[in-house]
Amino acid sequence: MGDFEKITEQDSLYSNLEHMPIGECISAINTEDQKVALAVKKALPQIEKLIEVVVHQLKKGGRLFYIGAGTSGRLGILDASECPPTFGVSSELIQGIIAGGNKAIRKAVENAEDNTNQAWKDLQKHQISSKDVVIGIAASGTTPYVIGGIQQARANQLKTGCITCNPKSPLVVSTEFPIEVKVGPEFVTGSSRMKAGTAQKMILNMISTTAMIQLGRVKGNKMVDMQLSNYKLNQRAIEMLMGIKNISSTEAELLLKRHGSVRKALENE
Repeated sequence: MGDFEKITEQDSLYSNLEHMPIGECISAINTEDQKVALAVKKALPQIEKLIEVVVHQLKKGGRLFYIGAGTSGRLGILDASECPPTFGVSSELIQGIIAGGNKAIRKAVENAEDNTNQAWKDLQKHQISSKDVVIGIAASGTTPYVIGGIQQARANQLKTGCITCNPKSPLVVSTEFPIEVKVGPEFVTGSSRMKAGTAQKMILNMISTTAMIQLGRVKGNKMVDMQLSNYKLNQRAIEMLMGIKNISSTEAELLLKRHGSVRKALENE
């Protein structure tokens, strides 16, 4: 693997954690967290390239799949599950798949991440095609489930991306459009749910939000296609219409009831 170095497993910059007062402990975690956004900033050119591919494939009628194990898998599912309510898209458009299946969302499934063939089997359940994009999420860049899935996706002419915190890792080498974020050692040695997980979340936010904006699911800066599934979202929609159309809350409420979404209310009145 050339000069691949497993930064995510390097020793913490802090020692004797069990003797740290709470204030000192959280201050040190905060110091480490501040490094994450700067590390992500350095990866922006890679992030931009991958988003361009995602947008191109989605416009062609493709879908976006995240694959990961453990924290990485859960973060992919989290991002995917937020897209339908936020942007009014189908739950099929962006999907998260975790090693070990849905039960692994809450509890670790033993050895699930060690199977190199399972991710491709999981993807095939969704009638995956060359129009789709697969993004492998693995802080270490060495997770067999993710690497195997990406390699087989590429072999089947799919566009592939990844998010990892170990540059030049096996996952990076396997991926067409890799994103490498060097966040450095974790506060608790090897606990990649911390800085690595935060970096992954920030990048996933960028990918899905920017892609949805490019696909026209935001107007101005407003979530005009959001699903009105609770009181808070209904109130937000009413306030949007009041502001955009300069009308009263009663008028806005009537418009929403008539049309069912902010976009339809704007386009049909």
